[in-house]
Amino acid sequence: MIKKFLILLAGFGVVVFALGAVKAAQLKEMSSQPHVTPASAVTSFEASAVSWQPVISAIGTLAPVEGVTVAADADGTIVKIAAESGTAVKAGDLIIELDTSVEVAQLAAAEAAASLAKLQHDRAAELVAKNTISKSEFDSATAQLNQAGANVAALKATIERKHVRAPFDGRVGIRLVNLGQFVARGRALVPIQKLDPIYANFTIPQRQLSALSLGQKIALKVDAFPKGFEGKITAINSEVDATTRSVSVQATLSNPGEQLRAGMFVQVEVELPAGEPQIAVPATAIAYAPYGNSVYVIEKMKGKDNQEYLGVRQQIVKLGATRGDLVTIVEGVKAGEQIVTSGVFKLRNGAPVQVNNAVQPAASATPKPANT
Repeated sequence: MIKKFLILLAGFGVVVFALGAVKAAQLKEMSSQPHVTPASAVTSFEASAVSWQPVISAIGTLAPVEGVTVAADADGTIVKIAAESGTAVKAGDLIIELDTSVEVAQLAAAEAAASLAKLQHDRAAELVAKNTISKSEFDSATAQLNQAGANVAALKATIERKHVRAPFDGRVGIRLVNLGQFVARGRALVPIQKLDPIYANFTIPQRQLSALSLGQKIALKVDAFPKGFEGKITAINSEVDATTRSVSVQATLSNPGEQLRAGMFVQVEVELPAGEPQIAVPATAIAYAPYGNSVYVIEKMKGKDNQEYLGVRQQIVKLGATRGDLVTIVEGVKAGEQIVTSGVFKLRNGAPVQVNNAVQPAASATPKPANT
């Protein structure tokens, strides 16, 4: 039994030794061959020069050129609503009338008193001319006439204050009061706004202030309408906000159909003078990093064995404006160079690549996603 066990142990040792020798030979053969990194599949894009119209983008709010909420100038009960909600009015048109029955009666009495004062004044003028009465009596009659005239004028002004009129041409908003309602002095009655033209108010950072000037064109977009609107800068604030370090800008737009309404949220683009053409590449080509953004340029390279292969060179770049799926490169890339647009995350400087442009990432300056 011991002899058989020793024979089996020796046979097992021979088999293990033989397998080890074969494996060692395989490892030696693999280590003697040069190591080749497999090429990564990427897509490419030829960098091209574009001449974009430079713009300053901002968000803003529409405001009326003239807009107020008309309030009651005196206490009273509403007896007439002459302009309903949404009505276009001219300056001076009656909008709301308050009860003036008491003032009208008082005015009739004041006018009668004024007529009597006029007669007494005329009679006193004749008598003083004949030296029948003293000059002081004539002066008293004159004063009474003037006082009576002032009382009439005061009552007419009181009546007019109860006739609420449009201060300018515009459109009446939704009224805030009803017929027969008693309103106190200062109570808001109805808003009125002039919508053509209309203001667009927005702010920009102070560093871009030097690029602004009066008369510059702006393009305006509103979510409510697919088409854009155009206007011009008409005012730049004389001071910079000390908290936000931004400056307020006002543009004026024509609004003949009154499509734009005050309070709308808008996207504004201020057109700047055309600059030099810049290189544009898809945004997916940029490898963003804290130490500097970069792209990978595809070019022919030589390996350690002096064999030529298609590889990538990492190039640090300075980015410019972004538009849609594209971003401009101010420095680092020349027109005509092939740039990697997908698979950037798995590359390193000098890595071999295999270009496959069967499926390309989106690269449009005006993308239109299906869900928008």
